Amino acid sequence: MNRPCPGLLISAVRSGAGKTTVTLGLLRALARAGTVVQPYKCGPDYIDPAFHAAAAGRASYNLDSWAMSGAMVDGLAGLGHSADLSVAEGSMGLFDGVAGVGGFGIGASADIAARLGWPVILVLDVSGQAQSAAAMALGFARYRSDVEVAGVILNRVASVRHGRMVRSGLQSIGMPVLGELPKNGAIGLPERHLGLVQAAEHAGLNEMLNRLADFVEAHVDVTRLRQLAKGSVGPGSAVFRPPAQRIALARDAAFSFAYPHMLEGWLKAEAEVLPFSPLADEAPDPTADLVWLPGGYPELHAGRLAAASRFMAGLRRFAKDRPVHGECGGYMVLGAGLIDADGQRHEMAGLLDLVTSYQSRKMHLGYRRAVLRAAMPGFAAGDRLAGHEFHYSTILSQTNQPLAAVTDANGDGVTETGSTKGLVSGSFFHLIAGDA
Repeated sequence: MNRPCPGLLISAVRSGAGKTTVTLGLLRALARAGTVVQPYKCGPDYIDPAFHAAAAGRASYNLDSWAMSGAMVDGLAGLGHSADLSVAEGSMGLFDGVAGVGGFGIGASADIAARLGWPVILVLDVSGQAQSAAAMALGFARYRSDVEVAGVILNRVASVRHGRMVRSGLQSIGMPVLGELPKNGAIGLPERHLGLVQAAEHAGLNEMLNRLADFVEAHVDVTRLRQLAKGSVGPGSAVFRPPAQRIALARDAAFSFAYPHMLEGWLKAEAEVLPFSPLADEAPDPTADLVWLPGGYPELHAGRLAAASRFMAGLRRFAKDRPVHGECGGYMVLGAGLIDADGQRHEMAGLLDLVTSYQSRKMHLGYRRAVLRAAMPGFAAGDRLAGHEFHYSTILSQTNQPLAAVTDANGDGVTETGSTKGLVSGSFFHLIAGDA
């Protein structure tokens, strides 16, 4: 198949309204019915796409209207041409984003729906309200003329009477109700400080996804949802230039935050990705041209990483004559030490003079624009990168040359500049796109 693929965007008024529950249940219900469904996630998120992939049996890609060019969004959406249906999960509320400066959009899920022509299915958490839900839905439907709210799914409906009252308000404004999910304490996903527990760590994941699919099928008109899907996507370009031909990529529970669109771009450009597991004390392939350490949860595994002698020795040998780059958690592992939440210091690779701590947690969150002061794998000094930062660690020491001049979405300077020493580089921001 290579034809236009209709799509839908599952969004909500706010975070925590039930988007992920609906999206995962719908993806699994469609997939087990034989529909080839292409999942997406709006915005910079690693956790949800991994669950999407498990539910749909197909990699889920991020679509980001702040960090990505329109052509890149189109190219990634075009990957759905080999599917029957595309389903995207929004982030936060439908219109929530950041300040638009320097030619960037605001990063709202609504931007993606408008660009791709995908109708929005609004998940409404109606707990504590009745007819007032209609006023909220009406406001969302009218807020942007280029965004179509095709219907709503009611979530956390307390009773038949409650549902009837909510529906009466929505009927008065002509808003289709596509589903009504009752309160169900057994339906939920475990949480961690950066969001959901990773899909690979979830015990009984397949059974959970099937329960969500049963729940959605019992209370949502899945057939009608499919009929509402539409939109057209141009060819675009989703190519992400690989930073080397043979890339040793750390890949396990401590290093799992690598954007699927980046890996897809590397592979499409015929680069070789050589995965290895630091937690299994595996050294990077000595024949690789580059070692790339993604982010993840190294603070949860700091003791094991510090004791992984083969990994650490192999990494240090590699860095003597070939480049090594780390993002966020990977950056911390390249440093001299990592202090965990209990105050215990764990010795890291020592390739950068960086010491980080989780003992005094401070959230660092937001889009980042970086202008490189020094080269890093795949990019030269002066190149401009777009990315996102989300972590709770604090820098105690960083004496190496700054990697980049970094600003946030408002154009204000950010002190976490990344650093570089010899052939080693790292940053707290996760690279989404580059406009070198």
